[in-house]
Amino acid sequence: MFTDTHGAVATLDRPGHAGELDFSADPKVTPQDVRTALGPQADDMMAEAQIDVDELIRLINAETTLLPPIIIPDEAAEDRSGRSLKKAQAEPDQVLATATKTWKKRFLKGTVLAILITLTGGGAAAMAMNKSVTVEVDGQEQTVRSFGGTVGEVLEDAGLSVGAHDALSPSPQAAVGDGGVIKLERGRKLNLIVDGAQRESWVRATDLSQALGQLGLADLNKQGTWFSMPQTGALPLEGATVEIKTLKNIMLFDGANEPRPVATNAVTTQEFLGEQKLTLGPEDAAEGGLDFKLVDGAEVHVSRTGVSVENKEEEITPEVEKIDDPELEKGKTEIDDPGTPGKKLVTYKVTKKNDQETAREEVETKVLVEAKPKKMRVGTKKADVPPISDAGVWDRIAQCESGGNWAAVNPTGKYHGGLQFDKQTWQAYGGGQYAETANKASREQQIAIATKVRDARGGYGAWPHCGKKA
Repeated sequence: MFTDTHGAVATLDRPGHAGELDFSADPKVTPQDVRTALGPQADDMMAEAQIDVDELIRLINAETTLLPPIIIPDEAAEDRSGRSLKKAQAEPDQVLATATKTWKKRFLKGTVLAILITLTGGGAAAMAMNKSVTVEVDGQEQTVRSFGGTVGEVLEDAGLSVGAHDALSPSPQAAVGDGGVIKLERGRKLNLIVDGAQRESWVRATDLSQALGQLGLADLNKQGTWFSMPQTGALPLEGATVEIKTLKNIMLFDGANEPRPVATNAVTTQEFLGEQKLTLGPEDAAEGGLDFKLVDGAEVHVSRTGVSVENKEEEITPEVEKIDDPELEKGKTEIDDPGTPGKKLVTYKVTKKNDQETAREEVETKVLVEAKPKKMRVGTKKADVPPISDAGVWDRIAQCESGGNWAAVNPTGKYHGGLQFDKQTWQAYGGGQYAETANKASREQQIAIATKVRDARGGYGAWPHCGKKA
């Protein structure tokens, strides 16, 4: 008999066949099923109960009214996965076979045991099949009563499954007796993010500290390291993601401020600035960018660029009004009114980088006091041409001193004119009445002043080389 999940009852009428699993897929109880349920001691236990396998099967069938019906999964009765009903109905044999095996595996052992214990009054049959086994899961022990003869069967009775990353000792196929010990270490998927670098591993540890030891990362437990979960925190069976940030000693250079050491767990410059509550202005910048990865001993340089407005009061220089004076010798000037400086308020836009001025731009000027012009008379009267003597000698000296160029200026800028006067000598002997410097005076005017120098010094010694030669 079997029933679907909606309560419908039907009779399965098809030939039986030997299954390859623990029990056959035939809904009828077979000798193979009985021997599978009893294990290697099946014949000995039936002999003790003075019963053969066929009689035992008859007794089991008599007890089937006490057993749950075979539950047919929804897949055989109603499609809930989006498949066509036609396809679902094409697979009844496979679905029913699986349901039958599950039913037998789950209930037949208990029925066989109950019958044998009834026939023998307990005794060896019960002792052979009912075992007390210690199952240790991740260090936690529990006692399991089981009829199973192997590690796998005991674990199944305990409702425990073994995953691909679990460690089991002994192996699932190993025999286990009364008082046996089974150890199961669960595998846990651990996703570590260490200073931004991701690493995915499987560990058999119950807390983070054990897991780090298994992965060879025990040195991360050093003081100052930040963990997103306690190191002694339990790792869930479904796995966990743990972020780890190591301690780093950073030297901070913030604008014009004195450099200072900072200990931090930050991974990037951006995280570090946020941790230190440092903000960047529109023109500020962090060297290497905000995504720069920090390591122990790194330097963080923050360039501070600020723009400010500065108002400054400045003096206005008076303009010069020049008036030609025909009564004043050319080259001379006379100040009639020195004028008065004015005042102005100038607004500058000043740019500074790390407290050092890098640019200054004038954006506005406001005159506070107007300047009074300076008045100056400029002589336009031509100076008289002085009488000269020994012109031939002076021409030869000029030829030697300046190549005969009466407007010459020495490359050093110190000596002027054909006779190469310095400004001090020229002014001292009256040359200023003709021009400010000798090169701006005429040949005759230069010779007139040179004659005064010669007479005052008793010869041509002022021109030691060229005077002697001339």
